[in-house]
Amino acid sequence: MQECIDLYQDVFSKEPWLENSSRKEVEDLLFNFYHNNKFVGYVLRDNEKIIAVSIGFLKPWIKGEEYYIDQFYVDYKAQGKGIGSFFLDEIKKDLLDKGIHAIILLTEKEYPAFNFYKKNGFSSYEDMRFLGIGF
Repeated sequence: MQECIDLYQDVFSKEPWLENSSRKEVEDLLFNFYHNNKFVGYVLRDNEKIIAVSIGFLKPWIKGEEYYIDQFYVDYKAQGKGIGSFFLDEIKKDLLDKGIHAIILLTEKEYPAFNFYKKNGFSSYEDMRFLGIGF
């Protein structure tokens, strides 16, 4: 888990996110996901080093369950080399083996991640809107 936290802080401290999250904040986020009873997470290693992480959970769906990716990140030095696409393909294979036939996620349209997901077969639903309320 500590490696996942380190990688998160390294990746998201760079463009375009420029996050300044404390280690405690990232640790709380990842541990909260991990303790969710529907948690599903994946790591991709290059030798012994974690170079990519996917964190999410299984969400009920009318046709069973779908994998909701909340955090998906690849080592900054490894981005643009096909590693994220490879990792996503491996995740899809594992989910299919488990009878899960859908992945959903949210990302900002202006971030490079949007084009990455589109390139990897995800659809953007223009008639859908993400809503939220803070209080």
